[in-house]
Amino acid sequence: MAREFSRTQRVAQEMQKEIAMILQREVKDPRIGMATVSGVEVSRDLAYAKVFVTFLNDGDEESVKGGLKALLDASGFIRSLLGKAMRLRVVPELTFAYDNSLVEGMRMSNLVTNVVRNDDERRAAAGEDEDKA
Repeated sequence: MAREFSRTQRVAQEMQKEIAMILQREVKDPRIGMATVSGVEVSRDLAYAKVFVTFLNDGDEESVKGGLKALLDASGFIRSLLGKAMRLRVVPELTFAYDNSLVEGMRMSNLVTNVVRNDDERRAAAGEDEDKA
C-alpha cells in the first residue's frame, strides 16, 4: 500500500508549523510584523524550500517588500532554529515569497458580491417599472 503523503510533503508541512512558531516567538524584527506562513514547497532532495508568507498589514507594496527583505535577512537565523527544532540531515535553504492568494480571494469575493448586489438592484428596478405599466 502506497503512502498517502510523500516525505517532501510531510517535511514541508512540519516546516510550515515550525517556521510559523519561529516567526511568532523568536524573530523580533518590526518590519516583519504579523507574518503568516501560508505554505512551504520543498525540493525533492530537501535542499531548498520556498516559504510563502502573508502579512497582516499587506495593504501597501512597500510594507510587503520590507517584510520580505527582513525575512531574507533573518533566513540564516530562522534556518538555524529550524535545524534545532527538526531532525533533518540537511536543513533546506530558505527563500521567502509573498503569497497574494488571500488578497486576490478577497478581491474576487468583493467582485462577486458587487455583481450580485447590482443584479438585485436591477431586478428590483425592473419590477417597479412593470408595476407602473
